Amino acid sequence: MKSIEIDDDLYAFIASQTKHIGESASQILRRLLLPEDGAVSNNSSVAATKTSEIKNAAAQIAEAATDTVSDKSRESVKTTAKTDSRTPAQDKAAPKVNAKKAGAKTPAGKVVSKPVRNAEPSATAEQHNKRDIIDAVSKDALSTFTKRVDQFLFVLSAAHKLNADDFEAVQSIKGKNRTYFATSKEALLENGSSTNPKAIPDSPFWVVTNNNTAKKTAMLEQVLRILGYKDDVIETVIARFSAEGK
Repeated sequence: MKSIEIDDDLYAFIASQTKHIGESASQILRRLLLPEDGAVSNNSSVAATKTSEIKNAAAQIAEAATDTVSDKSRESVKTTAKTDSRTPAQDKAAPKVNAKKAGAKTPAGKVVSKPVRNAEPSATAEQHNKRDIIDAVSKDALSTFTKRVDQFLFVLSAAHKLNADDFEAVQSIKGKNRTYFATSKEALLENGSSTNPKAIPDSPFWVVTNNNTAKKTAMLEQVLRILGYKDDVIETVIARFSAEGK
């Protein structure tokens, strides 16, 4: 018994020619390539027939091998095409994403609120020199509210009153899987029934209120920043809000 090495695709073709269970590869090849019972016929017509069968079998094996190679080539081309399908703009955008991820680390021991997407000042609410929000959100005004959520809504209401035309931009403040601001209670309830949405007084806007104090503080900071207030104004308002919660 001699052993030969054949490619996987050729072996698969030979196996596909099996006529009954237990037929070996040798028996399949013998049936395909040699006359029955191994007898060699001297009749020219029979020899010609067998020669034709051998050629056909060889052609089928070659065709199967060619198809397999072609399929592998096409898959390789598709994979290469997908890899190279990125545009120059996408290539340029990739480093920016990595830079954001790299900048997400904070020193140990410090509590830093997660950045909120789209928290840049809107096009219509660029930074201004207004300090009106400081007068509106005074310590005395905040002290009239005993509940933290009411103080939170009071600051938002004052911000809306002073920036009604630009306030819709705060709807861009969103968490990973939820929306914080909307113009209807139903829109916020889509995030879950536990979001506890409440109307911002004297405005058409609603806000989720089931956040802790640290998250509420971060949301207020983002709102004031989007509305164009400068850092010193924002720090003053946030400090007053935080102080009232102690």
